[in-house]
Amino acid sequence: MYGSPVTFIIPGVIKLYPIVTVNSHPSNLVFILLTVLCLSCKPEQSIDRETLVSRHNVINTSFDFLGSLTVGNGGFAYTVDFTGLQTFPEEYARGIPLGTQSDWGWHSFPNVQDYGIDETMAEYRVHDRDISYSVQVKTPPRRKAAVDYFRINPHRLHLGIIGFNIRNAEGQKVSPDDIYDIHQVLDAWRGEIRSTFNVLDEKVEVITVCHPELDAISIHANSRLISTGELKINISFPYPSGIHSDMACNLNAPESHSSSLQISEAHTALIERTLDTTRYFTKLGWKGELDIRGTGPHSFELSSPSDSFNVTVQFSPRKPEKPLPAFEETSALGRESWFDFWMSGGAVDFTGSMDPRAAELERRIVLSQYLTRVQCAGSQPPQETGLTYNSWYGKFHLEMAWWHMVHFYLWNRPELMEESLSWYETIAGKAENTARRQGYGGVRWQKMTDPFGNDSPSSVGSFLIWQQPHFIYFAELCYRYYQDSATLNRYKDLVFSTADFMASYPWYNPDKDRYELGPSLIPAQECFDQRVTINPPFELSYWYWGLTTAIEWSRRLEQAPSPEWEKVLAGLSTLYSRDSLYLPAESVPMAYLEGTHMHDHPAVLGAYGAMPDCPLFDINTMQNTFDFVWENWQWEETWGWDFPLTAMTAVRLGQPERAIEALFMQPKTNTYLPNGHNYQDGRLRLYLPGNGGLLTAVAMMCAGYDGCTIPDPGIPRNGLWKVRWEGLSPMP
Repeated sequence: MYGSPVTFIIPGVIKLYPIVTVNSHPSNLVFILLTVLCLSCKPEQSIDRETLVSRHNVINTSFDFLGSLTVGNGGFAYTVDFTGLQTFPEEYARGIPLGTQSDWGWHSFPNVQDYGIDETMAEYRVHDRDISYSVQVKTPPRRKAAVDYFRINPHRLHLGIIGFNIRNAEGQKVSPDDIYDIHQVLDAWRGEIRSTFNVLDEKVEVITVCHPELDAISIHANSRLISTGELKINISFPYPSGIHSDMACNLNAPESHSSSLQISEAHTALIERTLDTTRYFTKLGWKGELDIRGTGPHSFELSSPSDSFNVTVQFSPRKPEKPLPAFEETSALGRESWFDFWMSGGAVDFTGSMDPRAAELERRIVLSQYLTRVQCAGSQPPQETGLTYNSWYGKFHLEMAWWHMVHFYLWNRPELMEESLSWYETIAGKAENTARRQGYGGVRWQKMTDPFGNDSPSSVGSFLIWQQPHFIYFAELCYRYYQDSATLNRYKDLVFSTADFMASYPWYNPDKDRYELGPSLIPAQECFDQRVTINPPFELSYWYWGLTTAIEWSRRLEQAPSPEWEKVLAGLSTLYSRDSLYLPAESVPMAYLEGTHMHDHPAVLGAYGAMPDCPLFDINTMQNTFDFVWENWQWEETWGWDFPLTAMTAVRLGQPERAIEALFMQPKTNTYLPNGHNYQDGRLRLYLPGNGGLLTAVAMMCAGYDGCTIPDPGIPRNGLWKVRWEGLSPMP
C-alpha cells in the first residue's frame, strides 16, 4: 500500500539496532530519520572500551599450572588448561585446578550415623546467661564426628571433567611435555578462549565458550588428529572428595555413584548422574558425524571421522528438554552478552600515565572485572575460590560477601549484586532460628554456610558478627541506584529484621552507661579470644552505620523507627583508644602496641576505610592509627582484601600516594597472577575477595565517596598519573 520496504543501517548503534526495515510512508520515514539522528548524535564514550579490555587479554605460551583460564556466566564456570579443555587435570591440581562448578551442584554424603546439628552445640556463659554456639571440638569421638559431618556436608560438586584424549600411534597418552608451539588467548572482550598447539606433528585449534544463560560450554576444535582417531574428547565424572580445599574429585570410588548414557535422538546424548540422593544431567549436542561410547563406569569418549568437533555440553539439575544450541549460536550469544557487560557500567583507563605501576593496575582492574563476572555473579554469594575449585568444602562465607558484591554497584552493574540478594530471603528463616535459639531478636546472618542456609560448626565463624550489617549495606546500595519505593518495599523486611538483631545483641553496661559489643565475639581480625573481646572498632562503626541506615529506611517509608534501634544507637560505645591509637578491640592487652597482635586483617582501618564518618571516632586518632599500622603491621600475614582496605583508608585520609602504594605492597598475598587471579598461598591459589576488593578500592580512588569534593581522590597528583574514568559511583 505504501510502496517497497526501505532498509536503514543505524550508525554507531549496530549492537542495539542492526537493521530497521519500514514501509516508505512519509510519516514512517520522518520517524525513523529522527530516531537515526537522535541515536547517532549521542555523545561518544570517552574511553575506547574494546581497546582498553583487549590490551589485557591473557596469553599463555607454555604449560603453567597457575595459568589456567575460565569461561563462565556468573553461576557456572568451566576452567581449562593450555589445550582449551581439561586435558591434564592431575598436573593442574596443585595449581589453579580445572573445575566445572555451578551454584546448584551440591552433594551430601549419607548421614548413616544420624548426626544432629544439636550435637555440635556448646553453651557459653555470656552476661549471666547461657548461649549455644555450633563449634568445632576434638572430643568426645561422636561429637567430633558430628562436627566433621556438618562442616563437610553439603559440599560443592565438580560436575564433570571434559578434556582431550590424545594418544600416539602406539596408544600411549601424551604428556604436557609432548606438546609444543602453545599459543592460548583469553579474549576477555568476547569471553572466549582460543588455543592452538602442536602435538604428534599436527596442529590443533580450539575455541571454548560458555553460554550466557545455560550452564553449558561449546567447543570447536580442528585437527587432522581427530579423523585419524589420535585426538578424542573424553568426559569423566568423579565422586566428591569431601576435602577442605581441592578439585572435589575422588576417582577411586566408582561403586558409589552411577553415570547412565542414553541416546534417544540424532546428534544428542544424555548422561544421567546419581550420587547418593543427588541427581543431575549432562546433555551433549553436536554437528556432523560423531560417535559417543562408554570407556568405563564414569567415562565417555567422543570421536569423529572428520577433522573437527563442534560440541555443546550442558549441565543441569533437571533433565534438559530443549535442543542444545550449536557452537556458532553459543559463541554469538556469548559475544553479545560480553559486549553488553563491557559497554555498561564503569571503565578506568590509565593511558598516558608515566608511573610504571599504572599499566599493571589497569591490567588487574580489567581482569578482576572479568573474573568476578564469570565466578561471582550467580544466584548465591560465591565461595572464596569462586567456581574453580573447593575451599572450605565449596561453602561460602557471608562476611566475604561485602568484598564479592559491593564493587558491582560501584561499577554501576547492580543487577549482578542483586542476583544473590534474593538468596538471603530464602535462608532468612534459619537465620531467625539462630537468633531465637541464642535469645536475640531478628535474624542473625550465617558465616560459613551453603545454599540452604545451614551454619557450619566453627570455633571462629560462629562468633563473627561483621557479616550482620552487610544486608543493610547491599539494600542501601540498591536504593541509592534505583531511588524508588519498590526497592524499599522489596528489602524492608530483611533490613528491619537485620537491625532487630543488631539492637538486641549489644549488652548494656550500667557501670559505664553504654552499649557494648561482645563477648562472645571474634572480630574481623580473627586472632582474639571470643570469651573476653569487646568493642572492636570496625564492628562498632558498622553497627552505628547499620542502625542509622535502618532508621532512615523507616523514615523513607513514613514509619516510626524502632525505639530499640534509636536507644542502642544513642548509647553505643565509642571507639577505644590508648596512646592516641585505636586498638583492634577495647579488650586487647598492652602487648598489642609491641606488635604481638599486628597480624591477620588490619580491620581497625575498616572503621573508617569501609565506613563513612561517624561520631564514634576522632579523625586525628584515626590518622595516627593508620600511620602506626602502616609502619608496624606484619604485612606478610595478611589476606588479599587487606591491601584494598588499606588503600580505601588512605583515600579517606587524603593520602593518594599511599593508596597506590597499598595496592602494590609486596607480600605474597598481594600477588596477581598473569591470568588476573589474586594468589594467597599453597592452599588458596586464587582468592576472589582480593579481586573484588581491588575493584572497590579503585572505584573509591576515582569516584570518591559521599561528601568528597576532591576529583580522583585516590590518584596521586605528582604528574605521573593520568586517569580517565566513567560510569563509577561514589561509596557511601
